[in-house]
Amino acid sequence: MHHGQGIRLQFNEVATRDGFQMECDFIETDDKVALLDALGGLGFAKIEVTSFTSLKAIPALKDAEAVMQRIRRAPGVVYTALVPNVRGAERALESATDEFNLVMSVSATHNLANLRMTQAQSLSQLQDVIALATQRGVPVNVSLSCVFGCPMEGEIAAEAVLGWVARFASLGVHGITLCDTTGMAYPNQVQALCEAAQARFPRLEFTAHFHNTRGMGLVNAVAAVQAGIRRFDTSLGGIGGCPYAPGATGNVATEDMVHLFDCMGYDTGMDLPGLLGAAATLRQLLKHDLPAQVSQAGPRLTRHAPPADFADIRRRALAR
Repeated sequence: MHHGQGIRLQFNEVATRDGFQMECDFIETDDKVALLDALGGLGFAKIEVTSFTSLKAIPALKDAEAVMQRIRRAPGVVYTALVPNVRGAERALESATDEFNLVMSVSATHNLANLRMTQAQSLSQLQDVIALATQRGVPVNVSLSCVFGCPMEGEIAAEAVLGWVARFASLGVHGITLCDTTGMAYPNQVQALCEAAQARFPRLEFTAHFHNTRGMGLVNAVAAVQAGIRRFDTSLGGIGGCPYAPGATGNVATEDMVHLFDCMGYDTGMDLPGLLGAAATLRQLLKHDLPAQVSQAGPRLTRHAPPADFADIRRRALAR
């Protein structure tokens, strides 16, 4: 294990999109804006604010325009949004979205189940979005789902994943997110794919996106960092998940991952106490417990008073 001195990591917050779209109760627009304004000052490189999908598809994010237009933009933070098609891209442009995040799956079955389209149809639709973004000078990131395995197909060949990366690289996108959509990744697999992707496409900005479905989210993040990945999608409180993985827990929690890399000596640039405060606010908004652990236990050096009768215990011990 090398230590992280001098290595800067970047975090992209996804709770406000990936998390909120999974919640049963609608989060009020004012509450979303207030939370996003708080997150803006905590050190994130990017915040995925919302999704410009059809209102019917994701009612939880039907206020996409209002939220994107009303948030206070912190300097240096990229405010990104999920954009599924040209209509969504036009709406995102009207709302001055800094970056488009496009999604498709490297698994044919998952792509059909999740997006109701074949991979060829997805590619064609996303090509149109990339063309519009290029024309308007907006950078594009493509999030590739299921790169470490598909819950319906099983293993996905690394060469197949790199083939999809190559297609998007040739279309001029600036970033690719390697997504472990249902928590199937394991560390040596992560290290191998991340190393291969960066070696083959040195000009692309790679992001890793892990789920903690099988308890391997953080260890996979460590493997990714050791393979040279410097940017991660994380979700405040660990909320969000994949609707096509029954019983699956959500994304790796932002506060858990920041705490881990702070302990290991990496430069996260993140305000951990601020994150814990934001997680407490989020818990109140959602009215349920969050899967994240550091927001429950506190950071590792959180001090606790000894038992109430400690003086008695000590006296008895010394009297022996």
